[in-house]
Parts: sequence; structure tokens; C-alpha cells
Amino acid sequence: MEKKQNFILPIIVMIFLFGMISFVTNLASPMGDILKYQFNVPNWMGTLGVFANFIAYAIMGYPSGNMLQRYGYKKTAMVAVAVGFIGVGIQTLSGTMQSFGVYLLGAFIAGFSMCLLNTVVNPMLNKLGGGGNKGNQLIQTGGSFNSLCGTAVIILTGLLIPEGIKNAQISNVFPLMYAALAIFAFAFIVIALTKIPENKPEAAKKAAAGTDKYGPLSFRHFVLGSIAIFIYVGVEVGVPNVLQKWLQNPDLNVLGSGVNAEAVAGSVAATYWFLMLIGRLLGALIGSKVSARAMLSVVASLGLLLTLGAMFAPEVAVNLPVFNGSAGFGLVNVPVNAALLVLIGLCTSVMWGGIFNLAVEGLGKYTEKASGIFMALVCGGGILPLLQNAIVDYTNSGMGYLTSYWVIAIGLVYLLYYALAGSKNVNKDIPVE
Repeated sequence: MEKKQNFILPIIVMIFLFGMISFVTNLASPMGDILKYQFNVPNWMGTLGVFANFIAYAIMGYPSGNMLQRYGYKKTAMVAVAVGFIGVGIQTLSGTMQSFGVYLLGAFIAGFSMCLLNTVVNPMLNKLGGGGNKGNQLIQTGGSFNSLCGTAVIILTGLLIPEGIKNAQISNVFPLMYAALAIFAFAFIVIALTKIPENKPEAAKKAAAGTDKYGPLSFRHFVLGSIAIFIYVGVEVGVPNVLQKWLQNPDLNVLGSGVNAEAVAGSVAATYWFLMLIGRLLGALIGSKVSARAMLSVVASLGLLLTLGAMFAPEVAVNLPVFNGSAGFGLVNVPVNAALLVLIGLCTSVMWGGIFNLAVEGLGKYTEKASGIFMALVCGGGILPLLQNAIVDYTNSGMGYLTSYWVIAIGLVYLLYYALAGSKNVNKDIPVE
């Protein structure tokens, strides 16, 4: 009983950090839309902020796992928060300096921070929950707060651009930058004052020394799970990223006249993140009763059907409740394709926790190092959306936005395979104690 009470504050801190990851990461996508018009660059270059943020995972993922083993959860989290403060600070300076390159540098540094935070948060929540279904349930709870912050930052960005995306400046979103800086400063203080359970120093030193002939990559289900997380993050980011660009494109006028296209497009994209929040809350409620494998199988199948439906749906409109700038909250006509893509948020909501849970199941002492490798593959969140936007530019037509969702459909097919077959541990003969 005493042990559970001691874990309450660390759990709260980790869930809080989960939200910070989403707040800073999701700010990169609408920032890219602003930069596209401010610096007059094509779609794919407007996505470079997202790319810079996520490609940092590829560089920092494995070292972050080693850092976690060597220095523990608390020190790694404090370093991550400090680096995040610097990254967001540089992005803020880019608005004052009117420099695209400085913004990309800030996004890249912020990506290092997000990678470190992810490396700490996921295994820690899984560990505090005791692994298995309960570990998955705790990760889903953290994911719910993650989605809440992601929803808020997208809606707020749309509302901060009242004069149209073509006239937007980085300075329009300075309030969000200042909020992110305040969050990092507050989190640093909270973590510094919080007692967080750590692994035994002897076990950490032995694992970090790398003298064991086995490792995370010795497990087939972990290797396939790492590929799955690469694809999943690309899917999660790519769906709302391209959707928002499509709806607010001033040359296409998808939403018609009489609406604030930027606010509506941001609100529709935010609805995707809001549905992720709903899905994660439901996942947290049923996580202890439904296996991660069953959960992932269902949502990957449903997500695939919704994606194909959006790509081939007829040109009809449906009403969605959105923020319409100064007109406030109300119903606005949007293409049915957009409504179907928004619903994918319910599917992607529980994928992260499910994939992570399945990939590290049975890894024992290799879990921390596995988490670092896992984080390296999160770079898919920058690569797949970049590929989607390149397809949009290549086709050079309004239909190119929907055509780009073949990338999403193929990714979901792989995730379904991983849930049904690839996630099975076929290396149970490897000692993990």
C-alpha cells in the first residue's frame, strides 16, 4: 500500500510530461503553414519544421536510451526539459529575426528534447503500471493528456491568425511560444522536487556496459514493433497535417466563402486530436481488460477503412462543429472526406501505447535500451508527412491532397500485420533477467 502511494506523484509528473511532448510537437505543423506563406516556400518546405523536429529522434533516439540507463529517469528528464526550453526559445527568436533557418534550428533542438522526454515517459509509465495490460492502461492515460494538449495548441493557433494564412507571421503565435517556455520552466522545478523511482545502479551499469551478447534487436517482435512505431507516428502526424493544409488552401477554396478558412481548418484538425483524446480515455478505461494486440487489430482495420473511404468518397458536405474565427463556435459545412479523416483520430489514439506495450513485452533488462531505439524510429513523424506533401506538390492539383493518403493506407496495412502476427514474441529463449 505504501509503495503505491509513493508512485502517485511520479505518475502525475510523467503524465504531465506526456502533455508537454504534444504541445511542442503539434505547434510545429501550424507553424509550418505560417512559414510556407511568410517565406513563400512550397508545401514540402513548409513541412521542414515538422521534419526537423522528428528527425532529431533518429539522431538522439539510441543515445537517449543509453543516457536513461546511465543517469536515470530524473536527470534525463531534467536535461530534456532544459533542452526543450532552449529549442522553443530559439524558435521564438526566429520570429524576431525573420529567419526560416533559425526556426528550423530551434525545431531541431526542440526535437532532441521531445525524444528524451518520450524515452523517459513511456518505459516509466509502463514500469509504474507493472507492465502488461495495466502498463498499457497507464500509457493510454498519459496519452489522453497528450491529446488534450495537442487539441488545445491546434485550436489556439487557428484563432491567433485572424487575417488569413497568407498574411500570418510567426509573431502571431508568440503567445503559444511563451506558454511553452513557461511550461518547460515549471516542469523543471516540479521534476527537481519530485522523488522518482530509479533502477538499481548495478543493473543499469551492467546493461549500459553492453557486455551482454543479446540486446533489444535480438527480439523479432521488437524489431517489427520499431518499424511499426515509425509508420504509426507518420500516420498520426500526416493525417491532420495534410488535412489542415487542404482545407485552408486559399487557391482551392475548399470550405467556400463566408468562413474563416484558417480557423475552421485548424478546428477540424484539432477535432482529430480531440477524438484521439476521447479514444485514449476509452483505451485507459478498457486497457486492463482488453489486450493491446486485440485493440491494435481493431483500430488498424477501422483506420484503413476510413482512409480508403475518405479517398474515394463522393463530393458531398457534412456539418461539423468548429470554431469559425470571430463568428465563434458553430456548425460549418466541410467535405465528407475531411469528416472521415477526422474520425481516424479515434483509431490512432490507442496505437502508440499498444505498439510500445507489445514491442517491449518480455524484454526485461533490455527495456530501457529498447526505449531509446524505439524513440529513434519516431522520426517517421517527420518523414511520412514530408512524403505526403511531396506527393501534393508533384501532382500540383487539389486532388493531390487526397491522393497522398495512399501513404497512410499502406502504413495501416503494416500496422494490422504487426498486430495479428508480427507482435508475437518468438525469442522467449533469450534470458532477460
